[in-house]
Amino acid sequence: MARRADLSATRRCDCCRLPPRWCVCEAHRVLKGPLAIDVLIHQRELWRPSSTGQLIARTLAGARQHLWLYDKPVAREEVARAERELWVLHPHGAPLPEVIPPLDRVQVVLLDGAWREATFMAREVANWGRMVSLPMEGQSRYWLRAQQTGARFSTVEALIFLLRALGLVELAEALRVQFELQVYAGLRSRGAKELAAAFLRESPLSNAVPDMLAKLETPRPR
Repeated sequence: MARRADLSATRRCDCCRLPPRWCVCEAHRVLKGPLAIDVLIHQRELWRPSSTGQLIARTLAGARQHLWLYDKPVAREEVARAERELWVLHPHGAPLPEVIPPLDRVQVVLLDGAWREATFMAREVANWGRMVSLPMEGQSRYWLRAQQTGARFSTVEALIFLLRALGLVELAEALRVQFELQVYAGLRSRGAKELAAAFLRESPLSNAVPDMLAKLETPRPR
């Protein structure tokens, strides 16, 4: 309860969860794709403004968010969609199937939580459908959390890898813009100006949302 009280003392945008000074909702875009997306969000993640599971839920049209409680895990029947093949995305899964079904017949379930939380959730949902992993390479762009090292990517980055693997490149890049804008503004909200500048040098944001970046750079009246 103490954590909830601490967060309530910090004024934040109801949508992007950033302080009003760094709100990025003006550049928010709702994206459409053929996949059905469901996010299982761990109860601890729900109170983290840096959650990328919540970013997915508000950015992808038709995406649904399900709260995973310690004493009340989400049941498969609450999540599974009729006439769709259910995939659970997790590094311990099998590679993508050689024959991909029509994408409008696929449902992707994402597990949003810290590494231990997501691992626990994965054990609980392992029999829901096909557990799928992806060859994710490079370094995570989730600079808001220091523990993102090696093969540990954020929830939204895993989805971006999947979209690319399925040939949905335009959708993947549009989602990447929304993700990186959230990270950049999050870094600025923490006063990490130099780190944010370094992040921006490797980002598509300067070309994708120049007006939003210019607005964030404009000093506010004191």
